[in-house]
Amino acid sequence: MENPAIIIAVGDTVSENLAKNHILVRLSIIDNKCMRKNVQPKPLGTEKTFHVRNPQGTITEEAIAAIQEALQGSQPTKIVVEGEEDLLTLIAIMNAPQDSFVLYGQPHEGIVVVKVTQDKKTEISELLKAMKKRSKN
Repeated sequence: MENPAIIIAVGDTVSENLAKNHILVRLSIIDNKCMRKNVQPKPLGTEKTFHVRNPQGTITEEAIAAIQEALQGSQPTKIVVEGEEDLLTLIAIMNAPQDSFVLYGQPHEGIVVVKVTQDKKTEISELLKAMKKRSKN
């Protein structure tokens, strides 16, 4: 059994399920939607909240800064996204401490757990570079 440095949850359902099961999450990134439909915000036991804009299919500087600031602190934090949180999984992985777990939901499949390693950060960095290059064309 592993003991992650911290746990980050991306998505409303994943965040809610972890909170219900008393699993300590350092950062929850939510958009108050489930399968693109609005849902009622659920209590997640967080001490600090950020609100950011992050339109669908993008990664904003505002969202990156909020993730970085949230991970510098030690209290449970949530980021409420106006727009979409999906791609912020990549930023969470890039900024999480080594050996952390980043969890997100895979619709109709379950929860995906990514263990943060240097190899995973390198892989995500290459993906982000390719996305940036593609968006400039």
